[in-house]
Amino acid sequence: MSATPRLLGGRYEVGELIGRGGMAEVHAGHDTRLGRAVAIKMLRSDLARDHTFLARFRREAQSAAGLNHAAIVAVYDSGEDHTVDYAGASMSVPYIVMERVTGKTLRQLLNDQEHQAMDPVVACHLTEGVLAALEYSHRMGIVHRDIKPANVMVTEHGDVKVMDFGIARAVADTAATMTQTQAVIGTAQYLSPEQAQGQQVDARSDLYSTGCLIYELLTGRAPFVGDSPVAIAYQHVGETPQPPSVHNPEVSPELDAVVLHALTKDREARYQTASEFRADLAATRTGRPISAAALGTAAGMAAGAAALGGDSTMLMAGGEPTQAMTRPTAVAGAAAAGAAAADSRHGNTAGLPPIGHDPDGEPRKRHAGVYALLIAAVIAALVLVAFAGKSLFGGDKPLAQSVKVPSVVTLPQATAVARLEAMGLKAQVSQANNDAAKGTVFDQNPTAGSPVDKGSTVAISVSSGPGQVQVPDVTGFTESSARRTIEDRGLKVGSVTKVDDSSVDAGKVISTDPSGGSSVDSGSTVNLKVASGRVKVPDVRNKTLGDAQRILSDLGLQTKTEFQPSDQPEGTVLDQNHVGETVDAGTTIRLVVSQAQPQTSQPTQSPTDTATEPPTTITLPSDTKSK
Repeated sequence: MSATPRLLGGRYEVGELIGRGGMAEVHAGHDTRLGRAVAIKMLRSDLARDHTFLARFRREAQSAAGLNHAAIVAVYDSGEDHTVDYAGASMSVPYIVMERVTGKTLRQLLNDQEHQAMDPVVACHLTEGVLAALEYSHRMGIVHRDIKPANVMVTEHGDVKVMDFGIARAVADTAATMTQTQAVIGTAQYLSPEQAQGQQVDARSDLYSTGCLIYELLTGRAPFVGDSPVAIAYQHVGETPQPPSVHNPEVSPELDAVVLHALTKDREARYQTASEFRADLAATRTGRPISAAALGTAAGMAAGAAALGGDSTMLMAGGEPTQAMTRPTAVAGAAAAGAAAADSRHGNTAGLPPIGHDPDGEPRKRHAGVYALLIAAVIAALVLVAFAGKSLFGGDKPLAQSVKVPSVVTLPQATAVARLEAMGLKAQVSQANNDAAKGTVFDQNPTAGSPVDKGSTVAISVSSGPGQVQVPDVTGFTESSARRTIEDRGLKVGSVTKVDDSSVDAGKVISTDPSGGSSVDSGSTVNLKVASGRVKVPDVRNKTLGDAQRILSDLGLQTKTEFQPSDQPEGTVLDQNHVGETVDAGTTIRLVVSQAQPQTSQPTQSPTDTATEPPTTITLPSDTKSK
């Protein structure tokens, strides 16, 4: 018999564990009042003992509950569960009740594709969803502080949902250094420079973390990697990442510039709002000019890197193909300029030494740097002229009128539509049953790679899930026959539960879930209940022999009767074996039944040996007369 589910707040049933992090555990839950599925996040008990953290968590939970946006996992409720620890002391554990979202996190998606780079259009679409959530939360005064792939969910329809608002902020507020909380260490790859140095963070810190996120989506790797969180933090503060195009040649120079602008060390020089960042990402998808600020960052990084004469400058001047020069290698020197600028503004922050200056550099490299500086300046100027030309002579209209249809099969509907629109194409969506995951594209026309005019329509077929079938009625079937029948309908057999039921022969199906005749999606799981062939022996003592035999016979049990004299009414069952035990059908139950005692008679007197004397007879003379 299953245990009663744990109940929070008198209404939320706590189900199985579905996630665990450094700070909390997430359980599947059910709101008994509204009858809906929820997710319940409960703080770890060791953190719940920290009164400072507890107070901050309560405030942040209230703030997060006030966020209402389509790209944010909704917080329905919050409260505290009062329990007792192992020492018997009373303890209050806070919890948050959230919207339960079906899908995968970006971390899971990256793991599924073995950290291969995503299509730039898809990466931009997903990141724009994150920025839409941040734009709203920042307007509401909430800074996330822990943007990373594990905190971004992509639904089965391709929608973006940002999770863990408020909790990350509470943890960050308790951590004065990098080593005080495992939660901060665990997300070092996405920390902003100011966060890594323990400075006050603001909305722009979230934008830096989002820059790290899109960098990983575009390249399959974080912008900085190291052997320890401290080593990674050092790079966040003092080094500038290579442009994403170094790892993924499909990334355009414009997208390189946008990502690197988001990763600027000085928060005053990076994107100031999520809307600015999002607008530039959208521009890279649609061919519109990006902001002058992003272009300026790219040109400045290229010039600064060339002036330092690093290895990347020599690579430009070496034997690489021309494309390597004309792509964002102009921006590719990123490594040193941003760091040098940061050092000039902030000095050696957080005790980290200045980087980028090599006093022992060879004169040959320094001369090469001068030539590379001229090349970088020319390329940067060409980029600016190209954008100016588009604005002056063509507006936002691309010169090319013909494009190749991109592949959108297997993509979620929203992502597929966004990708087509980014290519200047229209999407005509139709729904149909298919074995492909619900909400994903399983066919397109024209096919991928077909040349079409911009503005053309591409028909995409989106799976509405497998078609529905009826669950067969397999009651009374053997388990093997039931399994074959169910699988022939395109369904799967799930759990098989043995149930004690004397009315059904052992091994035969008692019932199914869903029941026979129900309509379900093809591929659904059907659970079976099968008779175990065993029964629980009831207590028939103090019943009449007839009643006891009838009860046991109905359960498929045999009886053996023994009689015993008793003062109980004749025919009453005095005792039995196997009371309350579960036994095989057909088992013999021994019954001890009362028998009336025989009647007792008075004892007879035994005869004596003394003979009875005959009575004395007196004979009177018959002739006697009175005188």
